Amino acid sequence: QVSIVESGGGSVQAGGSLRLTCAASGYRDFRFSRYRVYWVRHSPGKGLDWVSDISVSGNTFYADSVNQRFTITRENGKNMVYLQMNNLKSNDTAMYYCAAERRGGTALRKPLSLRDYELWGQGTQVTVSS
Repeated sequence: QVSIVESGGGSVQAGGSLRLTCAASGYRDFRFSRYRVYWVRHSPGKGLDWVSDISVSGNTFYADSVNQRFTITRENGKNMVYLQMNNLKSNDTAMYYCAAERRGGTALRKPLSLRDYELWGQGTQVTVSS
């Protein structure tokens, strides 16, 4: 069984920074490197918003709202993916989820539900006060 755990959320003032961590674990030969990994977020009154993703080959993609402020990276040897968030704004306040999938093809950047992905975690809350 494969599981994902997010951590690193918290409360910060606008302009501050946080680093979220997505840690994956599973069977003995599990390799998170075989997955495209996403960060998506959900804020009250809004649907699920795609934030960023990183491909198996390490290519990175960002929503316009976070481009130049957020950076996604992966550390394959540790089965981890990170989201460095700088210059946080109040509208970044949300529950942040890590999700992943092994299928190829078009990246899933308009999810209706976390269940659209193969794997997802329980989320970590980010609250930004102005």
